Amino acid sequence: MRDEVKRHAWQQIATNGVTALSLNAIAKEMGMSGPALYRYFAGRDELITELIRDAYRSLADTVRAAHAKGVTVAGLASVIRRWALADPQRYLLIYGTPVPGYHAPDDITAISNEILAVVLEVCGGGSPDPKTPFEAFLRMRNGWAGALPAPSPTVHRALSFWTRTQGVLSLELAGHFAPMGIDVELLLVEEVADLG
Repeated sequence: MRDEVKRHAWQQIATNGVTALSLNAIAKEMGMSGPALYRYFAGRDELITELIRDAYRSLADTVRAAHAKGVTVAGLASVIRRWALADPQRYLLIYGTPVPGYHAPDDITAISNEILAVVLEVCGGGSPDPKTPFEAFLRMRNGWAGALPAPSPTVHRALSFWTRTQGVLSLELAGHFAPMGIDVELLLVEEVADLG
């Protein structure tokens, strides 16, 4: 039943956006009363948490599997892009505009750190001495995400990878590249190629 509720929730999000998500509307679609649905989810935030948890878990499993096969920096960007294109609403829920008033529990951060750990590993290497003012800043901050310390050049490359990948994906999913006739896969690979 919880999986069916989540399927309806994804449909609602795809149609109207996450801010319009309504347990009562889902209950109506399923031929149930609103209070009956609350036996499965205590409220909208609990449902959103489950959707976010599922999305992060899916991406974490995807990037860890790619890493286990020896993925390159460009390959990892392509893997993340394919994951995002397979279900844009899932990508947008975790990397799009934050849901007003919603705060994810700590276990969500732990799952997102699994993704970050792979990015740091793939972007690793290089001199531990900072080469740029930003790397020096990062060195003073003791790594990215606290629990995953890494040399500042690695963190810098990982941040560059993440911002370039997410920037390209956000523009692609919003349809901004469509009128340009750009091969987005080639663009993404080129954007991250110098980070490997």
